Amino acid sequence: MANDAPPRWDRRMQQRLARGEAAALGELYDRFASLVHNLAHRVLGDEEAADRVTREVFGYAWENPDAYDPKQGTLRSWIATLAHRQAVHRLREAEARAAAQPTAAQPTRDDRAGGGRAGAGRAGADPARDGAGRTQEDIEERIREASVAARADYIVTSMPAPLRAALELAYFDRRDYRQAAAELGVTEDEARRRLRLGLQLLSTANVPPPDAVPPPGYGRAL
Repeated sequence: MANDAPPRWDRRMQQRLARGEAAALGELYDRFASLVHNLAHRVLGDEEAADRVTREVFGYAWENPDAYDPKQGTLRSWIATLAHRQAVHRLREAEARAAAQPTAAQPTRDDRAGGGRAGAGRAGADPARDGAGRTQEDIEERIREASVAARADYIVTSMPAPLRAALELAYFDRRDYRQAAAELGVTEDEARRRLRLGLQLLSTANVPPPDAVPPPGYGRAL
């Protein structure tokens, strides 16, 4: 469909990046840095980690402009997918580091050197749990929830303004469709239609996360 074709700006930007135009990278950053940072922060919940993901995403786009395929969608959606994948990758790394930390249920080298005194009474510890007492299933659920939340945020911010406004009234301001219709200045039928369409779009946030098969990486992951 013609409406699915990426904007002309997307194609020109890809061409400029491929030619190594530093100004193009700056323009790309100005347009999408907030999107990337917000998505990364939604997954990671950490400002510094989100900053790092933002640098990695734009570094990857600069070094691999040909990785973007205009036939697959807009440049915005490609950048958002990179941000999502890299943020989930970083979250997995952070969870792995936390799981590797020694705890009361896991004797340290000093404990073992001391003849096991500090390890006494730990025989009942569950080796399947990490330093915070979480199982691998708990960790995967945390990653899944963060991934879905980030995707939902992206979908909402990508919606046409009328749909986004209706959803915001329904979810953040707790308005029903009659109240939303009054505040939006539309009929009740139109308010219901906007909410229904918005919810249909939002429901796609529960698809399997797109980090299962990451693209070739910029340094690490991505």
